[in-house]
Amino acid sequence: MTQRGADPSSADIDAVYVFAVCGTRTPAGVAGLPGVPGGDAVGTLPFGELTAVVQTVRAADFTEEAWQARLSDRQQLERYARAHHHVVSAAAVAGPVVPLPLATLYHDEQRARSALAAEAARFRAVLERTADHAEWGVKVYSTGSGGADRPDPPSGPTVTPGRPTERTSRPTPGAGLAYLERKRGLRAEREQRQDAAIRAAETVDASFQKVAAAARRLRSHAPELAGDRRVQVLNATYLVAKDRTDELGRLARTLEESTGAQVELSGPWVPYSFVGEG
Repeated sequence: MTQRGADPSSADIDAVYVFAVCGTRTPAGVAGLPGVPGGDAVGTLPFGELTAVVQTVRAADFTEEAWQARLSDRQQLERYARAHHHVVSAAAVAGPVVPLPLATLYHDEQRARSALAAEAARFRAVLERTADHAEWGVKVYSTGSGGADRPDPPSGPTVTPGRPTERTSRPTPGAGLAYLERKRGLRAEREQRQDAAIRAAETVDASFQKVAAAARRLRSHAPELAGDRRVQVLNATYLVAKDRTDELGRLARTLEESTGAQVELSGPWVPYSFVGEG
């Protein structure tokens, strides 16, 4: 569905940027929003019984070359992502929406209507499934210490730079066996922590699935990428009915106490993770 730009050499050609699809003909709160940088004010585009939230933008701003350059600029990409999310969130205040991916464009309104109408059945199914629901994120972190084996301290004499050692140390009888035993103990301890973390993650996931209408497991964030030294053992998202929101905080606290893991709850969000097929 995503089409970025028309003829990149034609700076005056416009394109239609689509943020989301709504079930109402007049979604309140979106008309006149600034939208993504460089475009006209946000408006609507009816097609059949549904309505798309759209913006007219310069096609030259969304050519493959322009968009690839933007993807390599973190600040620029975040600027567009925030603008996109702001419009989608505003549309969601009036009722359920189907958020579309960042930079979903069509060459003109007629092509946009035609392409969107072809997926009307899917849009209606998503709107029905997510009505009166919100997305909640749950992350679980292991509270155990890191599992990396630490090197043993040297058993020989300390060598001072510029001063030769006066004797050659000999290994203590049985030192090699003791070293192997320590390594085996560290490995067993690490495996026990990993097993406990996995059990905690499965317990948390199963408990939240009982409250949710749908759930998705996401890829866990590596500590070095997330800037967090904790070990993430679950990164999941749940579609929860709004009348069950009060249960989530209590459930997270109960699970922390019972599993010993750290449970982080975030939301409510527009259900981006649940716009795919069933």
